[in-house]
Amino acid sequence: MASVVLSSGGALAEEIGDVNVDWLGGDIKIEAIDDPKVKGVTCHVSYFDRGLLDRVRNGQIFSDPSNSAISCRQTGPITIGDIEKDDGGEKVFSKRTSLLWKSVDVTRIYDEERKTLIYLSHATQVKDGSAKMALSTVPLYGQEVTWED
Repeated sequence: MASVVLSSGGALAEEIGDVNVDWLGGDIKIEAIDDPKVKGVTCHVSYFDRGLLDRVRNGQIFSDPSNSAISCRQTGPITIGDIEKDDGGEKVFSKRTSLLWKSVDVTRIYDEERKTLIYLSHATQVKDGSAKMALSTVPLYGQEVTWED
């Protein structure tokens, strides 16, 4: 059964997979995220959802690991709206992975010279920074792309 989650980044996430990976109740969740400002691009993000027994065993009742993976592809005609074009990019999606302070974010960066959209999945947390990340790209070169203002 698919569920839809509204994120603070503006994009809707649709859960499309829930794979049980251990006897402690840990699951790998897979969500589809359509970029709200780039029609025709969908990212699939996976992350670990710790089961209750694993939370108690590790002493992290209110927190999931920061690991995530991402893969983004063209899924239709590409129409690009008013996106940020600076090197800091723009947050597309954010999902909390702890009660406080930690989330998995997806940030879009446009590489104008190479005509490529870059999607970075990364953890945000106060302690230990955001060392765990994954990257996916969608090349625009040779594609018919419509730019809207």
